[in-house]
Amino acid sequence: MKWLDMTVHWEKTMSRRYKKVKLLCRKGIPSSWRARCWPLLCGAQAAMDRNPLKYQELDRAAGDPQWIETIEKDIHRQFPFHEMFLSPDGHGQQGLLRILKAYTVYRPEEGYCQAQGPIAAMLLMQMPAEQAFWCLVQICERYLPGYYSPEMEAVQLDGEVFVALLKKVCPAVYKHLKKHGVGPLLYVTEWFLCLFTRTLPFPTVLRIWDAFLSEGVKVLFRTGLVLIRLALGSSEKLKQCGGILETLEKMRSIPSQLLQEEVFMTEVHNLAVSDRDIQRTCLAQLAKMKKSRPEFKYHPGARLPGAKAVFDDQQLRQVRWHDNDVLPPAGFSIPTIVVEEVTTHKTKEERKREREELKEQCKRDAALQQEIKRREGEAKKANKKPTTRGKTFHFQRKPQAPAVEDQKGNGGSLKRYSVPY
Repeated sequence: MKWLDMTVHWEKTMSRRYKKVKLLCRKGIPSSWRARCWPLLCGAQAAMDRNPLKYQELDRAAGDPQWIETIEKDIHRQFPFHEMFLSPDGHGQQGLLRILKAYTVYRPEEGYCQAQGPIAAMLLMQMPAEQAFWCLVQICERYLPGYYSPEMEAVQLDGEVFVALLKKVCPAVYKHLKKHGVGPLLYVTEWFLCLFTRTLPFPTVLRIWDAFLSEGVKVLFRTGLVLIRLALGSSEKLKQCGGILETLEKMRSIPSQLLQEEVFMTEVHNLAVSDRDIQRTCLAQLAKMKKSRPEFKYHPGARLPGAKAVFDDQQLRQVRWHDNDVLPPAGFSIPTIVVEEVTTHKTKEERKREREELKEQCKRDAALQQEIKRREGEAKKANKKPTTRGKTFHFQRKPQAPAVEDQKGNGGSLKRYSVPY
């Protein structure tokens, strides 16, 4: 019921209760809810709603024959033992081909990267093709911009950031890797580009994706640092690695019980590496790379740190589009010729003047309503009966007449009689 309530009122949940969403994502999203929650977390659902039928247009487009040929050579390598991808003509491989081809049409300047195959396959195993496509778009554009471009400058920068963080978390391992010339691109490339789909057990990968779509790239750095610590975290393990080949093999042969999802994710979330640490280190490494390589153009400013940042960015874009009276941009559209009747359009000044008049009318109506309420309140007070409930009344005695003296009586004593008025 928690996930049902949150997904039904998603905007309210993300605006007011994101901490609860993050906590539940860390515990793991139920398998039956990932098809609904992943598109909401990464903003794919909102992108799909803004671009209805866009995926169908991309799917019908011809595409670049070179990219299609490359994709067809790679799709059989994605989860080859999964029943969904066994047959070349089956639903899995054909759906994967359509998603990856659609992305090359949607972003022709980037085209296709081989590492996008396992990501699209993982998404397709959880949801329909259209949702999987928009999730792929959000991951490539919001979570990991620049990762799948031809230059792959973002991966190079994050590799240096990873080494700098490793120096703080595991100094001994850092010295060992530097001594034997084990550069970050030898292992970080596969980890980060494929989002650990080729490295960790499937249940653990699902849990990593739950956290990654919620908290962003921080989860990737934490996961990689935990893997390094599990593989090379003790002096005994370092002694067993006499060179680069032994070190890389040790990093690939971590005991399976240490990679079990509950045990592993506890280590990931307890690692003391924050978004601020990553951002500070990233800026420092970026300055070094630009100094040594003036042609380096990538800047991590376009990367959004998780679902809350994606949600806030989408809300801000909607406000700007509404204020400027423009429609949200659609990434790609097939040109069509449409003949319509000539209509007169109002200018921006006319629309602005109408909005101002409408605001003034609303103010006048509100003032009139307040005046009506005030007069009704005064009339009620004037006709209101005095309330006696709960009050105490003290009755006064009737005044007595002055005493009259009389000589009658025994012994001639005086007697006083009081006569009421």
